[in-house]
Amino acid sequence: MTTTFDLTRNPFGRLVLTTAAGEVHESVAPVRAFPVQAPDDGIALVSTDGKEVGWIDRIEDLPAAVGQLVREELEGREFMPEISRINSVTSFATPCTWSVATDRGDTEFVLRGEEDIRRLTVDTLLISDIHGIHYLIRDVRELDKHSKKILDRFL
Repeated sequence: MTTTFDLTRNPFGRLVLTTAAGEVHESVAPVRAFPVQAPDDGIALVSTDGKEVGWIDRIEDLPAAVGQLVREELEGREFMPEISRINSVTSFATPCTWSVATDRGDTEFVLRGEEDIRRLTVDTLLISDIHGIHYLIRDVRELDKHSKKILDRFL
């Protein structure tokens, strides 16, 4: 149950989970079970040693203040820009540099190989650059014609 605990921040800015039984877990971190398909559903609260100490079925079911804490913590820990347009690529052979527009601004990254483009669903792709940063294309159908043409060369 999502309401059987209390979640606060300590003076150092870390999350503190207090269970219904009164157990206190310092420095917990929220971890999404399904970060792409259901980002606000199924979130584990994990202790510093990696053990699950709490579970959130849905963020929206939490009290507003607790839900805000969880969202803030997730945003601070996760970095997965969403690609909205592929402006250009330096080559259709890999490795190559992609110039893209994302929800976090324009950027460039190096694609090591076609195997670094993974299909999560029929229309959702996850692209990893040489530094391990993941870029998301939530819906290939929503890309413009130019972006689709470039992407088709790699799929």
